[in-house]
Amino acid sequence: MTARQKVLTAFFFQETSHFNPGVTTRDRFDISPGEELIERYAGTNTYIAGGLDVFGREGVDVVPTWGASSVTSGGPVPAADLDGMTDEMLEAIAAAKDADGAYIAFHGAMAGVEEHDPEGRILEQVRSMMGDRPVVASYDLHAILTDRLVRSADVTVALHTYPHTDMRRTGQRAAEALVRLLRGGVRPATAQVKLPMLVRGDELITKTGLFGQAIDRCKEFEGGEKGLSALVNIGNPFTDVPELRTNTLVTSDGEPQMARDLAEELARFMWEHRGSMQAELVSVEEAVAVAGREPGLTVFSDAADATSSGASGDSNWILRGLIEAGYRKRALLPLVDAAAVEAAFARGVGSRLTVPLGGTVDRERHQPVECEVYVQSLHDGHFRTESGEASRAGRTAVLVSGGTVIMTTEFPVSIMGRRVFESRGLNPINFDLVVCKSPNGFRTHYEAIADRIVPVDCPGSTSANLQSLPYRNVTRPIYPLDEDAETEITAALV
Repeated sequence: MTARQKVLTAFFFQETSHFNPGVTTRDRFDISPGEELIERYAGTNTYIAGGLDVFGREGVDVVPTWGASSVTSGGPVPAADLDGMTDEMLEAIAAAKDADGAYIAFHGAMAGVEEHDPEGRILEQVRSMMGDRPVVASYDLHAILTDRLVRSADVTVALHTYPHTDMRRTGQRAAEALVRLLRGGVRPATAQVKLPMLVRGDELITKTGLFGQAIDRCKEFEGGEKGLSALVNIGNPFTDVPELRTNTLVTSDGEPQMARDLAEELARFMWEHRGSMQAELVSVEEAVAVAGREPGLTVFSDAADATSSGASGDSNWILRGLIEAGYRKRALLPLVDAAAVEAAFARGVGSRLTVPLGGTVDRERHQPVECEVYVQSLHDGHFRTESGEASRAGRTAVLVSGGTVIMTTEFPVSIMGRRVFESRGLNPINFDLVVCKSPNGFRTHYEAIADRIVPVDCPGSTSANLQSLPYRNVTRPIYPLDEDAETEITAALV
């Protein structure tokens, strides 16, 4: 009887904004060693759950090693915390290195306070441990695909949706590629084009925007007999590292010219449309006027303080705008302010107090605004997201100032789905205005109930106005920071 094949699995997720003055410490990660990895994530809309689906179906045994995911994106990870978690991950993988293959899932845009490519360091060592046995890695579309990452995996797979909804399916695609490699007879040939461009804006929405046309070509290729993987990786423009860029990466089964041709086709498409893939923003004053004038639910996208992209979450620019405009409808907005939460818990539900709100972390960009508030409710901050994952925002106080309800949390948490509000007894559909600190990820959850969505131009560490950010490390020239950036589109075999 033939012995069943086995694969090791591991993951490490965090997305960094270097422009956030805070850091992401170890306590902001949920760590799942060994079997806890399966217990926590099986059945969820995650990469690991997708891998488990396929390995179970194909009769491949899974050796869960170690996983960690930050509660939300944030500032860079301190060296001691990053080194400690990296060592734990590599030790757990080393204990299972006799496996027949490895599936490693990363977000891909993590950075340390002192290290630009922590995932590359990890995957390079995994490659060394595994030798010639297959390694497949999966990533977010916003990963920083460094040279170390690309050359350390036999096949690289990435999300095909923005807003991101296909995490589980991407894990399945990665696992399917790994199973093909385990069964033998597959010869991966990978071609890559590196593009000096950063992109933002609504044309990246894959259902409706130009970017979706490129992703459709990737899907078409993967659906063919020789297609192992095809991706257009747009990078996280707030992870300010030398290898930040856009990449096209195509892996075929034994057909290097086919991989080259598609990588170049995708790259030409992206480069030709680079001007269209930038955000169009509306001033705070104009946005508030629209919300005050128009009937129905208005949703503001505050991409500049997007906690899901790595911002601090303490921006009060929209709150200030509502106050200055005398906005009288019902508004719901999130805010990170640990001091205000502490004051609310000290006074209790039903109390009234005057507190400064916002500007507690990113103090250069945001100044506190004093508000008289009523403490409507207090919470522990634990909830489950739409994907089924547990999340924690720290203690949470629901504060009311006039018609404005401020969900105030100790720590940043992703503001994309509606459950982050609903878990505090706040149903977005009952408001005239809801602020989502997200560039586009919220659309999946709000388009069905919103009468309009307004992208607001505020200062912040994840601003879609990329020229407003103080880049120091990204390789220049790069579009749109440098309007005259040029490139030669020629695919290289990896």
